Amino acid sequence: MTDVQRVSATHSIANSPLFLRATTASTVAASGCVDAAVECVDPGQLPDWDSSLAAHPQGSIFHSGAWASVLESTYGYKPRYFTVRQDGAFRSLLPLMEVDSCLTGRRGISLPFTDECEPLSADPESFKNLVKNALAHGRERNWKYVEFRGGRKLFGDVPASLAFYSHEVDLNGGEEVLSNRVDSSVRRAIKKAEKTGVTVETSSGLEGVRIFYSLLCRTRKKHGMPPQPFSFFRNIHQHIISRNLGIVVLARYEGRPIAAAVYFGLGTRAIYKYGASDETFQHLRGNNLVMWEAIKWHAQRGFKTLSLGRTSLGNEGLRRFKLGWGASEVRSEYVKYDLRNDCFLADKDESSGWHNQVFRRLPVFVSRMIGAGLYRHWA
Repeated sequence: MTDVQRVSATHSIANSPLFLRATTASTVAASGCVDAAVECVDPGQLPDWDSSLAAHPQGSIFHSGAWASVLESTYGYKPRYFTVRQDGAFRSLLPLMEVDSCLTGRRGISLPFTDECEPLSADPESFKNLVKNALAHGRERNWKYVEFRGGRKLFGDVPASLAFYSHEVDLNGGEEVLSNRVDSSVRRAIKKAEKTGVTVETSSGLEGVRIFYSLLCRTRKKHGMPPQPFSFFRNIHQHIISRNLGIVVLARYEGRPIAAAVYFGLGTRAIYKYGASDETFQHLRGNNLVMWEAIKWHAQRGFKTLSLGRTSLGNEGLRRFKLGWGASEVRSEYVKYDLRNDCFLADKDESSGWHNQVFRRLPVFVSRMIGAGLYRHWA
């Protein structure tokens, strides 16, 4: 479980200059909202959700009904998306999932297994209104806390629970411009992969997902982490990749898969979500060729940015890899609010620790079994 530290009550929602404390549970309407202008909806029940979202300049796959369906169908989380819409268009949106676990309790997360999910809000006042309704709903549902994985600046002067680096590649300018932005060492790695006979391909089939998952299990063992269940990636294929909202990019050497990555895309924003490789062939630089192919593929199809996801502050190796692609870097912070004690919480990044040594020693099939049971509660 996450190591949590309470922050001084002087930083409670009640005392924040941005927020009013949420209305008590007894006044929450049946819709789950305290404001009639705000809807609490399940995007999976609204056929026009993703098409409307694609028109929003800040909309991403993580705001979509497709991603909500992946989380709900894999882990049973319940969508609680607070939104204000006008004539079918989004004015503001705060997506949340209710996680109900016998081990870790009931809480709201925006969103589980999502690196970053910025609220779609034009101004702090509309964001405040969404948060007020979400907190009221959380009190009604007896949530332990609400975790926001985006919108940090809109909270004002409140403490963060966790911090990461986020990286993004600008896809504008054409292939030559993109290549010139990449570090010379990365360009050499790409050329080495090509010269040694590494080939690369894109896939939208389930078999490509299976190949990726096989490599992911090896990579997770190396990093000392259990893999998520294959059902999660099967649902990613069903709800995202098969609907042309994502691809798998595969690198092969002499016909053998040596590296692969999963990418999502909606509107003009693409996201590098998962990567994996066979360490035996690391010297062939298959990961570099996979990323370069993905950058070109998305740029050619009109995507403007490629997010490279979050990186732990202490993971210098992964940070250097992402910066090598000419990516811009910002510090991203989460905010977690304890609904039972009315205070903000500080977490500890537990991506590394004693558990890594344990999972490095376990057989892959054992780690898969543990991951299948663990991730639903972890969120």
